[in-house]
Amino acid sequence: MPESNRTIEDLLKLVRSTYASPDLDLLTRAYEVAERAHRDITRLTGDPYIVHPLAVAYKLAEMGAHVNVLAAGLLHDVIEDSEVTIDEVSTTFGEDIASLVDSVTKLKKIKYQGTDRYVENLRKMFLAMASDVRVVFIKFADRLHNLKTLYAQPRHKQERVAKETIEIYAPIAGRLGMSEFKGELEDLSFAYLFPKDYERVHDIISTKVREKGAYVSRVIDQTEKLLAESGLAEIQVHGRVKRLFSLHKKLARYDNDLSKIYDLIAVRVIVKDVEECYAALGMLHQKWTPIPGRIKDYLAQPKPNGYQSLHTTVFTEGGETIEFQIRTREMHELAEYGVAAHWRYKEAGMSPLKNLYWMEELAKIQKELSDKKDFMEQLEIMKIEVFKDRIFVFTPNGDVIDLPDGATPVDFAYAIHTEVGNKCSAVRVNSRMVNLDTSLRSNDVVEIITDKNRRGPNPDWMKFVRTHQARSKIKDATRSSVKGWLSNMMGRH
Repeated sequence: MPESNRTIEDLLKLVRSTYASPDLDLLTRAYEVAERAHRDITRLTGDPYIVHPLAVAYKLAEMGAHVNVLAAGLLHDVIEDSEVTIDEVSTTFGEDIASLVDSVTKLKKIKYQGTDRYVENLRKMFLAMASDVRVVFIKFADRLHNLKTLYAQPRHKQERVAKETIEIYAPIAGRLGMSEFKGELEDLSFAYLFPKDYERVHDIISTKVREKGAYVSRVIDQTEKLLAESGLAEIQVHGRVKRLFSLHKKLARYDNDLSKIYDLIAVRVIVKDVEECYAALGMLHQKWTPIPGRIKDYLAQPKPNGYQSLHTTVFTEGGETIEFQIRTREMHELAEYGVAAHWRYKEAGMSPLKNLYWMEELAKIQKELSDKKDFMEQLEIMKIEVFKDRIFVFTPNGDVIDLPDGATPVDFAYAIHTEVGNKCSAVRVNSRMVNLDTSLRSNDVVEIITDKNRRGPNPDWMKFVRTHQARSKIKDATRSSVKGWLSNMMGRH
């Protein structure tokens, strides 16, 4: 459906109210350049083109991205659509903004068709992420607005854009901890890719919200009262309805049994600090009975993408169940906007970005795979590794290791260190001995037993490992041991 268009006044008003001493003059100048560049262009929706860069910049402002990123969002199409050059952008707006605009422009120039186009898109996205992740924020905001106006495009283009979004953009947003973006990108694509499933899930959610709306409102009121009476002052309590595509995937996992899905409507509790998170959890458990096995502490053990929250599901009045998610304001912003929110906190002395090592790994793989055919052969492995649901498993010391779904203890061993992988001889999962080809599950505690006399990995491990790292290390070790064997044989003659 068409959405209301943003104006420059809307953008400046949002920035004025949410940023500390922003450079409004910079944004106004960027808008004027963009407005001139796109003056004679109309989108397929019939709107003047300028509504698109305005929507992109507005979304970036909602995320709290730096004003330079907002300016680049306004200018992201001027090189392609007008005679403005990148040198002019650099002279007028500085090198940082010009570099962002240039990178976004290069991401768009994909001249291939079909599979080649798909591959090139992936390759460029990975390289852009590894060089400056802010480029990807602009690209996400750009893609989001294009999805919102996709109804104006022909059917074949709708399907291509939606498929590419659900297979590439949304999972990358997930890896960056940007759940708000991931959810929006998935839901908007879902409507075009699987319209019947979309309608079915939409109806389930609408019905449940109608049925449980009053009950959830009551729980929210009771929670607010309970926490306020206990002396927690700066609290916010609100309801959260499960995303459509997320529910669709979960229903498929549970054979369409809706009764097994506890977080259809959840209640979020936002408090001042970590201490209050645990205090609030204790109070909720005193009032309502928690369901065993449904308490998850992502404060003590954050997910590798940085997500932190306490989750608990409780029985409330009348035997109803409801999930609570308890977090601080900062954790909430990080959960919604992931690494994008880190920029907001940088000045407050927050620790530098972690868990982006995988983006550098991807860029390395990209550079190695300059040959298209070789890239295509690796693409399926990479899609499994990077875009599949992730599992989070623990070392005996409590360190979190992030792996693709279906990964094995051997993948885990190589994720720790090449030598741990090469010398791996047995494994305990949750204190029990299991086979090396066992599929690991989230929250497993994995202990690798090594044999220092072991000469190297078993080539048969290639049949079941799931990660690029494990595959390449096993190949390297096998290759060098064959070379060693050959040279020994040659030396004897």
